Amino acid sequence: MKAMIDRDGCIGCELCATICPDVFRMADDGLAEVWVDEVPQDVEEEAIEARDSCPVSVIDVE
Repeated sequence: MKAMIDRDGCIGCELCATICPDVFRMADDGLAEVWVDEVPQDVEEEAIEARDSCPVSVIDVE
């Protein structure tokens, strides 16, 4: 499973990094980024929750 963020639409709310810090983090520019190549199996549910919770729907988890 992979996670992706459309950083152009990110508003920097930090929700994804709070929900799933094993996959998402806040970059130096204040926007969220994915920092793993593959979502670890033990946090897949959290990654999906982060996607579903994003207020601007810029996260995709496949």
